[in-house]
Amino acid sequence: MRAQNYRVESICAVLTAQGMQVAPRTYRDWKTAPPSERTVTDAHLTNALLGTDNTAEGLYGRRKMTAHLRRSGHQVAACTVDRLMSDEALSGIVRGRRHRTTIPGRKNSRRAPDLLDRDFTAEAPNRKWVTDFTCCRTSAGFVYVAFVIDCFSRAIVGWHAATVKDTTMVTTALKMALWRRDHSGHAVTDGLIHHSDAGSQGGFN
Repeated sequence: MRAQNYRVESICAVLTAQGMQVAPRTYRDWKTAPPSERTVTDAHLTNALLGTDNTAEGLYGRRKMTAHLRRSGHQVAACTVDRLMSDEALSGIVRGRRHRTTIPGRKNSRRAPDLLDRDFTAEAPNRKWVTDFTCCRTSAGFVYVAFVIDCFSRAIVGWHAATVKDTTMVTTALKMALWRRDHSGHAVTDGLIHHSDAGSQGGFN
């Protein structure tokens, strides 16, 4: 603004009129004051973080990066490393392959028609069931859970968990739903629509 012949006083007057109260003396004190200790520390740590680029340490996440900086002589907290890595858009490499539960079918494959026409409401029980499955991370590894939901009550009427995602996993959930409804006095009759997505998996029939 100085290149456009504006003085500090006039700028502060405009800022104050817009609700940001700052006095010319406050601005000059800030401009001549040395940087804060936190600003200096953050600058050193940021340089150390950027210095790990294209190195093995550059693959570290927050936890390992904190340990690396401490070994290098920096007294730093984990929350500080997390904040600075977020500011610099740095993140560690994620090991292991990503788990996908739905894979689009082949372009030329035949797809079953959508009998629900995206209408997931039902006027009575056992008219429309929707099904899907997902994966859950546990201490022993991934577990896949299939479930069947009645569109009328939004209740899960059948489910099954397994360590592999195959046809048996999803058909067992359907069999459980049919068995539970039959034994609860709400037997399934003709006209039930069982709806799932259009994904495909290796091992599914």
